Amino acid sequence: MFAINVILTVKGKENVTQVGELLAEAGRLSRKEPGCLSFEVCHSQNEELVYLLIERWESKKAWEVHKTAQAFLEIYQPKVLPLVDRDPHFSDILE
Repeated sequence: MFAINVILTVKGKENVTQVGELLAEAGRLSRKEPGCLSFEVCHSQNEELVYLLIERWESKKAWEVHKTAQAFLEIYQPKVLPLVDRDPHFSDILE
């Protein structure tokens, strides 16, 4: 299994709703991709500008293929990334 957790901090309060809507759509599309075990989009209750992506993939290769799919190429990369600061964490699952 391959795990990545991404902390996204929206650059301006005026973009929070738009980023949330885009991430929700990207999440729906990503969950349909081969090799996606789970793809959760979370909005922090503590910090309004923060979203978390919690992704689990069958393999790193499946995640790399994800970066060539619609959710990444048409939503995440061109529409979300310009509006956020991104802090990715490749992660080991301990239990």
